Amino acid sequence: MVMEIKYVMVKKSLKKEIIGGKYKINQKLPTESELMKLYSVSRYTVRRAVGDLEHEGYIYRVQGGGMYVDDWINKKTKTEANRQNIGIITTHIADYIFPSIISGIDQVMSDEGYSILIGNTHDQFDLERNNLLNMIDNDVAGFIIEPTRSTLDNPNKDVYQLIVDSKKPVVFINSHYPNFNFPFVEVNDTEAEEQLVNYLLDNGHEKILGVFQVDDIQGVNRMNGFIKAYQTHPESDSSGDIMMYRSGDDINDILVKIKNRMIVQTPTTPTAIVCYNDQMAIEVIGMLAKQGVKVPEDVSVAGFDDYQLSQYINPSLTTMIHPKRELGKMAAQKILQLLTKQDASSEVMKADLVVRDSTRHLTE
Repeated sequence: MVMEIKYVMVKKSLKKEIIGGKYKINQKLPTESELMKLYSVSRYTVRRAVGDLEHEGYIYRVQGGGMYVDDWINKKTKTEANRQNIGIITTHIADYIFPSIISGIDQVMSDEGYSILIGNTHDQFDLERNNLLNMIDNDVAGFIIEPTRSTLDNPNKDVYQLIVDSKKPVVFINSHYPNFNFPFVEVNDTEAEEQLVNYLLDNGHEKILGVFQVDDIQGVNRMNGFIKAYQTHPESDSSGDIMMYRSGDDINDILVKIKNRMIVQTPTTPTAIVCYNDQMAIEVIGMLAKQGVKVPEDVSVAGFDDYQLSQYINPSLTTMIHPKRELGKMAAQKILQLLTKQDASSEVMKADLVVRDSTRHLTE
């Protein structure tokens, strides 16, 4: 039993290093003696681990020349079950808009006989890397991926290059990495945010605070829509205000900054706040209520995405309707096109404004 545990440990470690790129294809691996010393195990344990990896297509031997990394991307043992799996990687899974997106994907894929493997990154590059490598190792047929922190330089380009080299199809959702020519399905965030801010400006709100997450493309595009709306209202273009944050920032710190703009009434105090998404808007409404600031009587608040809870909170939330399930279905249709060697173009979807009780005409 002890020997089996050591053999599994050596196998998993070597496999992880090969998949992770420490050892490149056709690169020579350490000798058996070096591996024995590295892992503090017997020669039998090393040979058993290496033998399995050779059988699985990760390693090949050259007589008298040692062990080398095989072209495992294309040659490793495949199963029909894995070829019917699609890997889905999103920044989150179980909450917010993501269950609807994933459900839309699954509905289309299951009708075509595919199963899905799901991973989430929590908007962290290291978790994105782990999920990508795990799905490459599981030999999924293709990938549907929501990029992680898509405005930043991605440290996982080498893993994406492995996917390119494997010729596995990829579709991005919600945003995309410009470094890779994969089709994407996303919302026209700039146009949608411009529509939302125009609605507020047209209803007398000149002093609007925009709160945007700027380490993903969605947030930057929504911020650009905020700016464009003010550009079409030149009489108000000096009255807008923008607050930026990143996904890893403490929500309480962000709320404190918003509170500091609201609790002391001045000529520049916002009459409306538009938030990056509904989650942030709901947090802002809760914070304002604790400060005795009424929504919408004292300040209007709007979000983005039409999160399921948005219509049930008090006051119900004005927002832009993200086509969640339809976006998931469309992404699935795109990956099916690619799997059948058809061309698949990118798609930009429209978001519609829904006005609820959290905003009002300023003169009322």
